[in-house]
Amino acid sequence: MTEDYRIIDIKLDERTILWRNADIEQERRVAIFDLLEGNVFQPAGAAESAYKGPYKVMLGVEEGRLTVAINAADDTPVESFVLPLAPFRRTVRDYFAICDSYYQAIRQATPTQIETIDMARRGIHNDAAETLKDRLEPKVVVDFDTARRLFTLICVLHIRG
Repeated sequence: MTEDYRIIDIKLDERTILWRNADIEQERRVAIFDLLEGNVFQPAGAAESAYKGPYKVMLGVEEGRLTVAINAADDTPVESFVLPLAPFRRTVRDYFAICDSYYQAIRQATPTQIETIDMARRGIHNDAAETLKDRLEPKVVVDFDTARRLFTLICVLHIRG
């Protein structure tokens, strides 16, 4: 069987998303589009399994933990796991704050100010992606870009209006 360690479909548990504005909805759409265009996603048990991808993934948040359900392309369950989100709470708050500043800056700041805020936003996002990549490693191997996009989607799941 050919190895195809990637996500071909990703969904967010809409029950856990209470509110989002147009900016956040655009971030979600872009993150999903970019993720599906190119990603690395290899569940830990995939090497020993007869099924080696591609995968469909459902993300949700329950009781402060990320829930990840992984299915085969034909929707057969492959595995699921939960990941504590406590290590990301402050990062998510910081990311939301810097994103708010960024969206306000786009409307009224100088290009230099926008660039400065955007660099800070990317820095927080990159640090969060590295942390997420490390936290996922026992369960699933992802590359940096996949971790970045997954962090964006985790942020969408955290919006409480």
